[in-house]
Amino acid sequence: MIKQKTIDEIMETARVEDVVEDFVNLKRRGVNLIGLCPFHNEKTPSFTVSPSKGIYKCFGCGEGGDALKFVMEHEQLSYPEGLRYLANKYGIEIEETEVSDEARAERQHQESLFLVNEFAKQFYQEQMFETDRGKSVALSYFKQRGFREEVIKKFGLGYAPAGKDTFTLTAVQKGYNADLLKQLGLTSQYGRDFFRDRVMFPIHNLSGKVIGFGGRILVKDIKAPKYVNTPETEVYNKSKVLYGAFHAKQAIRKLDECILVEGYTDVISLHQADVKNVVASSGTSLTVGQISLIKRYTENIKILYDGDKAGVKAALRGLGLVLEQGLNVKIVLLPDGEDPDSYVQSVGTDAFRNYIDQEAKDFIMFQAGLLQEEAAGDPVKLSKLIQEIVESISKIPDPIKRSLYVRECANLMGVDEQLLVNEANKAVEARLRKKEQERQREARQQERARRLQEAPPPSSPKSLPQGPPPPGAGDEPPFPTEEPGGITDLPFEELPPEEMPAPVREKPVGDGFQERDLVRILVTGGDAQFDQEDGLTVAEYLIANVEDVLDEFDNSLYQRVFQIAMEALSEGKAVTPKLFLHHIEDDVQRLAVDLSASPYEYSENWANKWEIFLNTQKMPDENFAKDSLSAMKRFRLRKLNRMIMQNADQLKAVMEKGEGDYMVHLKLDQKLKQLRNELAKELGTVVF
Repeated sequence: MIKQKTIDEIMETARVEDVVEDFVNLKRRGVNLIGLCPFHNEKTPSFTVSPSKGIYKCFGCGEGGDALKFVMEHEQLSYPEGLRYLANKYGIEIEETEVSDEARAERQHQESLFLVNEFAKQFYQEQMFETDRGKSVALSYFKQRGFREEVIKKFGLGYAPAGKDTFTLTAVQKGYNADLLKQLGLTSQYGRDFFRDRVMFPIHNLSGKVIGFGGRILVKDIKAPKYVNTPETEVYNKSKVLYGAFHAKQAIRKLDECILVEGYTDVISLHQADVKNVVASSGTSLTVGQISLIKRYTENIKILYDGDKAGVKAALRGLGLVLEQGLNVKIVLLPDGEDPDSYVQSVGTDAFRNYIDQEAKDFIMFQAGLLQEEAAGDPVKLSKLIQEIVESISKIPDPIKRSLYVRECANLMGVDEQLLVNEANKAVEARLRKKEQERQREARQQERARRLQEAPPPSSPKSLPQGPPPPGAGDEPPFPTEEPGGITDLPFEELPPEEMPAPVREKPVGDGFQERDLVRILVTGGDAQFDQEDGLTVAEYLIANVEDVLDEFDNSLYQRVFQIAMEALSEGKAVTPKLFLHHIEDDVQRLAVDLSASPYEYSENWANKWEIFLNTQKMPDENFAKDSLSAMKRFRLRKLNRMIMQNADQLKAVMEKGEGDYMVHLKLDQKLKQLRNELAKELGTVVF
């Protein structure tokens, strides 16, 4: 296990904004940072990072936590793995105590997949730099492409030898598990190397770990594919990966633009030419996962095509998903016979940048111009053209952007604008209707699944009725509905009077709100001073006033938070927000984040508008002493109301049975109401 001292150092050093910015493009908004949530698909940013509080919170999907929680959720890491990730990021040496054999085996299994892929990368590099065939064939191939040696090493390029099992035998001899080699797609089920006599391109995840490989054949063979990739594995999902994203993410964020190319060599060549905001889809159509990956860093994408217009037209049909995700898409057609790799090497970096900036055309307008040329003078083709353009425009989620595109396309094609508006509205309505139908279908499926889970187990075959069902049997509901008290056969009004359930006063509702308010103050300001003279903290004041009734808390989680604070005070520790925000219990940490994060911020003109108010007391979120005093009074008022209702029930029972001293309950009722009225007067609350 990692020692607590090391854990504390990691948590104190890690800054949530640094960690999140490795994966999400954040922009400053007041004292916080905001961006698109990496945990769910969204078009409007609702993901907020608070550097001062050390937390992140998405107000769309509800995800939230600290720097450690983020890397655990985003990279699918366990608690120790997340700590190791942060320790490696900040150069912190990890001190460990002895761990159990089971825990050690589990951790090694989790790490082994990445370790095997890392070994494979090193093996392929050694084969290229240290063997005669590797140097004469593979290394010379890369150098003929113009790649410098430092760039070759940076991207981890290598060579897979031609032997049928050279890699596999070497890996097994080095102690790597043969089953893991097969799981990662490096070895076939027959024990042969999956990659043979190919130059190798390692594929990295956003953390820089090798998750797969692409291999290019070196000899012309009509029977063998030019490129082969690692099959889907536990760590490699090609629909969520873009080649070069690890090396490009910082440049994409800085330039607020992503350049998308087709192949591995295009990425490497442009990166070498200092065009670093470039990734590749590796020859496949863009998926929602890949688009979401780009959207974390920018909403602007520039796609470079090196094919003729016919090929580009076919490729454009697959870009509907990009429009649906709200990205701003531009298309660049390179000169005939050029691809990004060859063109940047022939004209240089500056000329290349100038060309793609000047020649970049908006996707919709590019598509309209391309199709208009094809449909020139043909009314039938023009009609189909309009339908294609309208279909593309309808996928844009922003209504303002849609209207602007409609206007521009109407002018370009010489068509009445209102006609396009009507057609676009129809397409949007059809799309929304289809989504609603899909949503309802999913809801019905979930409801059926829920009912099946809740249905009673089937009777044994012996107890099943024989013959046709009795008349009216099909009119019964598919599942019985249970009424309060466990009576399921008859509604209450049809029961005999003697079987009617006795009226029960339900537990008063609303105490949870007062309990939550006390927990909010404890979590966010427990270490603040309540009384300067006595040195009493807010946490000490709250605990002293609820300790005797803590067992009566309605919410067990709120009760647990107070217990954690009491334990910390007993150990001489301060009750700070970090005590809860970094807590190992997920539900405690999640609650602390929810209580600490807010989608709202004070206006920059707050002090100017409320100058008199701010001269009399602290800012609202810092005024913990008065806040805790007021919250405690409201909490007591609610508890007094509950005690009054409970006493009234007991008094009624005594009078009905004629047993017990009802005068005791009458005096208690008077005393409780007196206390309640005094407290309500202090709070300015009207009691009915």
